[in-house]
Amino acid sequence: MKKDLFGKALLDYQNDNYTEDLITSTNISDEDELPLPYLFRDFKEMPKLEQKALKLSKGKTLDVGCGSGSHSLYLQEKEFEVKAIDISKGAIEVAKKRGVLNTEVLDILDETETFDTILLLMNGTGIFQELKNVSKYLKHLKSLLNPKGQILIDSSDIKYMYQDEDGGLWIDTNANYYGELDYYLSYKKDHEEPMKWLYLDFDTLKLACESVGLQCEKVMDGKHFDYLAKLY
Repeated sequence: MKKDLFGKALLDYQNDNYTEDLITSTNISDEDELPLPYLFRDFKEMPKLEQKALKLSKGKTLDVGCGSGSHSLYLQEKEFEVKAIDISKGAIEVAKKRGVLNTEVLDILDETETFDTILLLMNGTGIFQELKNVSKYLKHLKSLLNPKGQILIDSSDIKYMYQDEDGGLWIDTNANYYGELDYYLSYKKDHEEPMKWLYLDFDTLKLACESVGLQCEKVMDGKHFDYLAKLY
């Protein structure tokens, strides 16, 4: 996020300069609006998957890709010790303004503290970028866990996006893993540099976890091909 348009949008909303939403698209989907108010939702407005993850959180918690800090704020109110990190400077500025006590502009691969719970929500596997990176990220996340610690992560199986009207699948078997997408973001007619973004089906995640010595359990399914998993 070289231009940090995501951070700029969050700052605009926080500072009462809300005039338009973020626009997202991928190499397999058309443009779609990402409403800024949704990124400031409270617990009642969160999807069931996120609510479940927050309820399962325990001990010292790391909120990875914290955005505006909504998950961290909920846990702080429950008297958790929380650290919120994001690669977006604007997001961290907003999280601080909203009252998140411990924040840092940081890539997860540069984190060195250890935690009882690590949260990766809103398609947490996205930050792995590509299938080839999954083991590297999982090994690092595992190294950040305290004894009996847990990673709570969500994602989606996006196979349905390749289905035709008859239910047939149009997946190029010679191409990369179907969950690897190019992700585009724009805000107020300015365009962010494209990012790699990974959606991971549960079986592939489970296999990757086993290869690095992590247990992987599905906690629950969401409404639209999404799921929450617990790694430990």
